[in-house]
Amino acid sequence: MKFSTKAIHAGQSPDPATGAIMTPVYLTSTYVQEEPGKHKGYDYARTNHPTRAALEANLAALEGAAHGLAFASGMAAETTLITTLQAGDHVVCGRDVYGGTYRLFTKVFERFKLEFSFINIYDLKELEPAIRKNTKLVWLESPSNPLLTVTDLKAASKIAHSHGARVVVDNTFATPYLQQPLALGADFVVHSTTKYLGGHSDVVGGAILMNDKAAYDGLKFLQNAMGAVPGPLDCFLVLRGTKTLAVRMRQHCENGRAIAKFLKEHKDVKQVRYPGLPDHPNHDVAKKQMSDFGGMISFELKGGVERNVTFTTKTKLFALAESLGGVESLCGHPITMTHASIPKSEREKGGLPDALVRLSVGIEDVEDLVEDVDQAIRASK
Repeated sequence: MKFSTKAIHAGQSPDPATGAIMTPVYLTSTYVQEEPGKHKGYDYARTNHPTRAALEANLAALEGAAHGLAFASGMAAETTLITTLQAGDHVVCGRDVYGGTYRLFTKVFERFKLEFSFINIYDLKELEPAIRKNTKLVWLESPSNPLLTVTDLKAASKIAHSHGARVVVDNTFATPYLQQPLALGADFVVHSTTKYLGGHSDVVGGAILMNDKAAYDGLKFLQNAMGAVPGPLDCFLVLRGTKTLAVRMRQHCENGRAIAKFLKEHKDVKQVRYPGLPDHPNHDVAKKQMSDFGGMISFELKGGVERNVTFTTKTKLFALAESLGGVESLCGHPITMTHASIPKSEREKGGLPDALVRLSVGIEDVEDLVEDVDQAIRASK
């Protein structure tokens, strides 16, 4: 079964009770049991829920995974995965990482005696020396947020596994339509389903996908014990989103390429970061492991921080807002928005400029998006 067919059908058989073609939103917290302990697979909605089960099966199919778990947010998914570790364990993570991930690791889990090292992980020469005897996880984003660096997932997984560490890949930017990390050697894939998978900026959610049954059982226990599960309507909305993921991603990619090319050729642009550009430092790796390059672009205008911040206030179609991956175009200034929790010294080590602007290119008519970017550049002078 090919990707678009999976997206529409995996985990989503017609409702046996009514024949409804869409997965029902089961608004129930509990289920009647025939006798104590004897039920139809569902006893309490935190533990199991039919709408959530459909979403988990759907996401697993899209990532080529044997098992999937859905959560109330991407951060809930990350939190649950990190709680598989114990005090004294070590995690290697990329410096260029979502600010919420950095905050979770350093402000929450370091208090529980977990250790984290942040490196320029796309440079594999930095990876092996960073791994210790107590390293349990190597945490990757590829493409990364917001610099859009690309890590060779197969090579990084091989290095991590040679030292007994497992590999987590945040696949939010690429989505399973463009990249499937489990097939490249990763042990876990995490998503903020808020982004491209939901696709309409109307739901918050997260997911973990994996092949290992023992790991799944352990995470399933934590999912139930910690309780950060999505509600049934949230699951329904993400399922609605995945049905159109393929067609949306094709348009995101097409528009992203056009905007990146426009920016690259603009005399007022200092730098553009987009894996699809031939001069991107990781372009060859991206070509090898991605089927296309996505709709995320970061760039910097000439003229310093003030001009770049002004640009974000002058766009008309690119709304200045947190998040990404919706059908509408968004823009943001990472160091004051999504990455404000990362100290300046750490941002500098990762090469994150204070002036950088991040675009989430939507699926509007690309001519209108180019015109909007162009007028905002002129208005920012």
